[in-house]
Amino acid sequence: MSNTNIWKDAAQIDEAIARMADDLADLLKRRAIDDALMIGIHTGGVWVADRLHARLGLEAPLGHLDISFYRDDFTRIGLHPQVHPSYLPVGVDDRHLILVDDVLQSGRTIRAALNVLFDYGRPASVTLATLAEREAERELPIAADVVGLRAQLDPDTQIKLSGPEPLVMLLGHAPDSDDQGAQA
Repeated sequence: MSNTNIWKDAAQIDEAIARMADDLADLLKRRAIDDALMIGIHTGGVWVADRLHARLGLEAPLGHLDISFYRDDFTRIGLHPQVHPSYLPVGVDDRHLILVDDVLQSGRTIRAALNVLFDYGRPASVTLATLAEREAERELPIAADVVGLRAQLDPDTQIKLSGPEPLVMLLGHAPDSDDQGAQA
């Protein structure tokens, strides 16, 4: 992103995560889920999941996914140079999962994360929690169950989580298509 500004500061991010934790606790209670496994998507999703996991007091250790090799947009953004190992502390077969990401925009990151998860097994359910959701822009029929912040932005405007300490949501403009390979 170029020309970035703060869209949501650390206090606003903390408030959003607190609301998300309350909403997740209510949702899990309504669904009678008491053994959920929380999994964050690298990198921002892990930062958000870490805070949600602590607030919810989940028993199972926090898992994390790297979706780098499952992306379908290499030709647009190039291969991401930093690949992180995925870590799932327990098997996903018949487990209720909470998948956490920082920004839901097109839905392609979530699709890739679901592909990774199903390579590990068949979960009983997957609940999606995102810190921020861009209104419109969705390319796939994916919707979050829990959302901390909703953003109605111009098509050429992007939001990105910066962290891990403090967590701040940045607002900026997409680089020109000539610059995308260098920015990715």
